[in-house]
Amino acid sequence: MNNEHPARAAAARSMKAVEAADRQAWLANFTPEAIVEDPVGVSILDPAGLGHQGIDAIAAFWDANIGPNAVRFSIDRSYAAGDEVANVGTITTTLPDGSLTEVQGVFVYRADEQGLLTSLRAFWEMEQLRFTPPGQGNELV
Repeated sequence: MNNEHPARAAAARSMKAVEAADRQAWLANFTPEAIVEDPVGVSILDPAGLGHQGIDAIAAFWDANIGPNAVRFSIDRSYAAGDEVANVGTITTTLPDGSLTEVQGVFVYRADEQGLLTSLRAFWEMEQLRFTPPGQGNELV
């Protein structure tokens, strides 16, 4: 994936930080007023459907949903335009009990003039999430 486009580079930094479980690097990649909508709309991760706005809310999202897990991204296609990039791919997550989730989606990142993320919007459907119980041999290493 060519990372020359500012939003694509910011998206790559975001995914790298998540995969490395580097909370500090992930948070440093956002502007102070940024918003994370993952997934977009009402969900069990965001009952109000308003997203997680501001660094404190984004940090709380990390602590509840990313930090405890091992996460891997597989991006199949990437489309950059304007100040955004839309990545199409799969997120695979191993939960602390060893169970595995996998979801396909479109992940849209917007960057400002300094290359920091102003928004991350993840379009995926909870009903399409695949779940594998622990011990099925699919855990991430």
